[in-house]
Amino acid sequence: MDLTPFWTCGLGSLWVFCLALFVDGATFAFATTLLIVLYAPHHSPWELALAGSLASALGSAFQFQILRLMLDSGHPWLQRFAPSREKLAAAVSKNPSASFLTIMVARATPMPDAPVKLVAAAGRYPVRLYALAILLGALPYYLALAFLARKAADLAREFKVPWWVVAAAFALVGLGLALDHLRRRRSSSA
Repeated sequence: MDLTPFWTCGLGSLWVFCLALFVDGATFAFATTLLIVLYAPHHSPWELALAGSLASALGSAFQFQILRLMLDSGHPWLQRFAPSREKLAAAVSKNPSASFLTIMVARATPMPDAPVKLVAAAGRYPVRLYALAILLGALPYYLALAFLARKAADLAREFKVPWWVVAAAFALVGLGLALDHLRRRRSSSA
């Protein structure tokens, strides 16, 4: 599959990548890894990591602010999703660095960070610190992912491997990691 027309019409630019990551961060953040892997062969890993983590942090901060406003709105149907605000505020104020590290580490992994985001929003964690934690957590993750995806694309071009074989290899590695995680979770709960 040749993606040359996609890249030559401007959709492969770094600005489009940043816009896509901002929108992804402001919504459900499910396409981050796919976007980095897709853009990695066409940009340096440092460009993708720096620009991408900044765009993702801004999008996540936007979503975080909206979530805080929704939780503050007082709608009863939203309150059942929010943990006790008093307990959360006390815990966050007692351990601000632990909260920062939790948010940062949650973003530095491919695992969903929605529970951490909800707790931080309900606990009225500062938006600027949240955005900084997301930025610092995303930077090493995006750099490693972009570097590996670029190397995989280089190898695929060198050995003329079809794109779907590389995608299937990434999917198998991801599936293996997910199965290992589930296995460990079952054995620890048993």
